[in-house]
Amino acid sequence: MTTRHRIALIPGDGIGTEVLPPACAVLDAVGKLHGIELSYDELDWSCQRYLAEGAMMPEDGIDRLRDHDAVLLGAVGWPGVPDHVSLWGLLIPIRRQFRQYVNLRPIKVLEGVPSPLVRGTADVDFVVVRENVEGEYSEIGGRLHRGFPEEMAVQEAVFTRAGTERILGYAFDTARERGGSVTSATKSNGIIHTMPFWDEIVAETGERYPDVSWQQEHIDALVAKVVLDPTRFDVIVGSNLFGDILSDLAGAVAGSIGIAPAANLNPERDFPSMFEPVHGSAPDIAGKGVANPLGAIWSASMMLDHLGHPEAAAEVFDSFASVLAADGPRTPDLGGTASTDEFTQRVLDGIGPG
Repeated sequence: MTTRHRIALIPGDGIGTEVLPPACAVLDAVGKLHGIELSYDELDWSCQRYLAEGAMMPEDGIDRLRDHDAVLLGAVGWPGVPDHVSLWGLLIPIRRQFRQYVNLRPIKVLEGVPSPLVRGTADVDFVVVRENVEGEYSEIGGRLHRGFPEEMAVQEAVFTRAGTERILGYAFDTARERGGSVTSATKSNGIIHTMPFWDEIVAETGERYPDVSWQQEHIDALVAKVVLDPTRFDVIVGSNLFGDILSDLAGAVAGSIGIAPAANLNPERDFPSMFEPVHGSAPDIAGKGVANPLGAIWSASMMLDHLGHPEAAAEVFDSFASVLAADGPRTPDLGGTASTDEFTQRVLDGIGPG
């Protein structure tokens, strides 16, 4: 029996256009082995579109995505287009309109990928759960007295009880599934309203999960401990800003943010979720054929798992992990000389005939 899924592809900018074809090739190869048929609708939403038409995506963009089972994104960003334009013109509207309130980042040191840390990496395997639609990244605020000496800017952080409870519930559920623990990132000694509010709801949530141990750490101390001893963590949950910073730091601890995947999840599955590598568009290497497709392939594996195909997802993960462990070809960002296509082909060889 064949299971069919409709996927929206947003290659975006720079190397985003180079890493999605390998991800799709891997998806198609594993799909043939597991009775999964994927159809793709490619969309040209990007900074290039913004420069040509004045918008990252069309006015009906959200509606055009709504009937898809998932969204697979390459990368967004290009010189000449401010980052806040590309982010608020595409990614944030998708995350918020589709209630993708969980940003999930697995952090794992893969065999064959050296960590910049000298010690403490052998058993690094944790996840960062980032609140993805409110918190510090709100639209509330503004600018006043532009161009004058008293010019000012105000940005309001927004933490709702509903939004905080649901992200913490997801984090505790994830820890329960993993048989692990939760670490909450806070800064309630300095941020007087939102962070004590966050801490209170963490404690309330912990009472509902007596089988899950938890602790809280101030963000400044927490980032130091992630570097000094990343093996001590299982599930780290944080607000939009704290989770954003922690996930990139943790990705670097694991060897490179260039291979890191991410999932923007609507856990209730009322709307499509979005999957993306976090390496950015990398204009400096775009068009050279040396971009590392691993982040996109790993994100595609997470997408398969979310769509209900854990065995296929595991096969994709095992294939690229085996290539790295066997000292197979690797792209220049990992110290090798392989092209994007050469690395992809080795991953495909590990899955079976495409």
